[in-house]
Amino acid sequence: MQTVLRRYSGKGAKELFDLLEKHSAEVEEWMGDVKGLVTYTLVHSGEGGFSVTVCQNRTGIDESVQRAKEWIAKNAGSIGAAAPEVTEGEVIAHLNKS
Repeated sequence: MQTVLRRYSGKGAKELFDLLEKHSAEVEEWMGDVKGLVTYTLVHSGEGGFSVTVCQNRTGIDESVQRAKEWIAKNAGSIGAAAPEVTEGEVIAHLNKS
């Protein structure tokens, strides 16, 4: 499995996450179609936030990054948020207790 963490901070980050929170159901639907998606989590941290996406493979991660860019460009482009800090890697342990 692969993971990508996208952290948004600085200019426009708070406004972006305020908007994402208002449209969380739409965002979940938009990201839910990513092939091989295992989990998607969006976290509002006050002055910005981050997302964590886990997919079965690199193809899913690449698709999730592209979908995030598309949603932000379409719905939040006028906010002018800085590009996220992106960290990617291979999952070495995964626990899901629902």
